[in-house]
Amino acid sequence: MRSRATVAAALGLVGALTAGCGSDAGNAGEVVFWDTSGSAESPVFGEIAAECGRTGGYQVRVEAVAFDQALNNYKTAAQGGQGPDVLRADVGWVAQLAQAGLIQDLSGTPLAADTGDFLAAPLESTKFQGKTYGVPQVTDALALFYNKKQLAEAGVTPPKSWDELKAVAPKLGGDRALFINNDEYYALPFIYTFGGDLVDTEARLITVNAPEAVRGVQVAKDLIDAKAARTALDQPNSYSSMKAAFTSGEVAMVIDGPWAVSEFTESEPFADPSNLGIAPVPGSATPSPVGGHDYVIRQGSDATEASVKFVQCMSSAENQAKVAEKLGLLPTRKSAYDVPAVAQNPVVSAFRPLATNAHSRPWIPENSELLEPLQTSYADILSGRKDVQKALDETAQTYKTSVLTDYALR
Repeated sequence: MRSRATVAAALGLVGALTAGCGSDAGNAGEVVFWDTSGSAESPVFGEIAAECGRTGGYQVRVEAVAFDQALNNYKTAAQGGQGPDVLRADVGWVAQLAQAGLIQDLSGTPLAADTGDFLAAPLESTKFQGKTYGVPQVTDALALFYNKKQLAEAGVTPPKSWDELKAVAPKLGGDRALFINNDEYYALPFIYTFGGDLVDTEARLITVNAPEAVRGVQVAKDLIDAKAARTALDQPNSYSSMKAAFTSGEVAMVIDGPWAVSEFTESEPFADPSNLGIAPVPGSATPSPVGGHDYVIRQGSDATEASVKFVQCMSSAENQAKVAEKLGLLPTRKSAYDVPAVAQNPVVSAFRPLATNAHSRPWIPENSELLEPLQTSYADILSGRKDVQKALDETAQTYKTSVLTDYALR
């Protein structure tokens, strides 16, 4: 998911978080699992978790935790020797938790012994300084969702480039063509379109304000200025506003991930799921960021042995296939895509090439910290409060001052 804290809040991913919860000291036979998924997903994960415990000979306690609270609550609990045994962590959290010594190095365990079945991009997110700290659970990417009926009635096809989107927008009602969510994660496809990125980790260089990134974000602003797209002026409600506009038929297209499908298909325009179209995000060949989640095991867990078995079971090809079949979420194991029920799932089929070719993110401890300053600048840009170059220059300075002090400004 990309740090998707604001997205999670908008989706209402709220769970029951018990303060100080986690396996009691010495309770090696119980695995406490913090599930950070949404309300539409957690019953499936809970069912699989319970079955893993039954077949594995250990107890499992699943605790639903709000995604946007999970990282801070986990760090606070783990620093005090408490918390869950297993956490469903955003891919952007792993390096940070590893550096802080709050999750276990799994390099010498069966979890790191045979990783050839995992897709390369999500597997990369589990590494820090050459060691393995997680196991990929699900992966994701962003796609262009569209109302097939609206596009057909307008006589247009899903645009393959931003220029094409601008050209067909009048046929779709001008700014009713596309809703651009001004959350930071959704800025990344625009930044990537012309080869931009937030940082260059090899050169240790801040690049969020480089010409390629500026050019990409300018495209988003130009679409709004040309009335080929709209956005929300109240940034905290941007995601929910986008979802409401799409599910009411007010806009024809949005950019979102596979986690949104279950909510889209609950709405009237997509009560017939075949009306929900999925296409690549316009732009370059790989404009979508890698998202998803990994399983990690808490440092100091008394149930480490059972936790290893639990993660093995939860991340098996069989259980990944169940998740894909029931929820349309994307497996991280290649073999899971070969299961007939998965191969026949239209959402998984549409997203598979997008996830395979997604743009890698900087797997550094500061990954999540890069997004909040970008959120502020992106919202300011789309609302017209700040010029693109000026706003991204300020973001770069924030990175240098507060996030990556040892990186150079370009």
